[in-house]
Amino acid sequence: MANPSTVGGTGAGTEVLRRKYTSGATSYSVMIDGVADHIYTVVSLTITNVTAGAGTFGIRVMIDGSTSCIILDNSTTHPAAGTFVFNDKLSLVGTDHLEVYTSVSSDIYVTYIDQTFA
Repeated sequence: MANPSTVGGTGAGTEVLRRKYTSGATSYSVMIDGVADHIYTVVSLTITNVTAGAGTFGIRVMIDGSTSCIILDNSTTHPAAGTFVFNDKLSLVGTDHLEVYTSVSSDIYVTYIDQTFA
């Protein structure tokens, strides 16, 4: 397992598969809120439009919690009752966080690997 630190610690840590779910989301939802000495690898992200009307969605990573890196633009079309699966791998480090935007009520489910270092 890679150790993101070049000082201190022994390189020992944990590696855990985690998930986060939110129901009925509109606007921005923080799906992974990173903390120091962690590496997060997004395995899969599913967004389901739970309304009878079309909407839009987007995915972004906030680098160090402040600089926006757009993965999918907020104007990505999301059909009524449609499901979108993003299964490209993304890596987040430290205080990065993963945010998902939805313009209509949506369920969001993300699975990720959380590597923690001592």
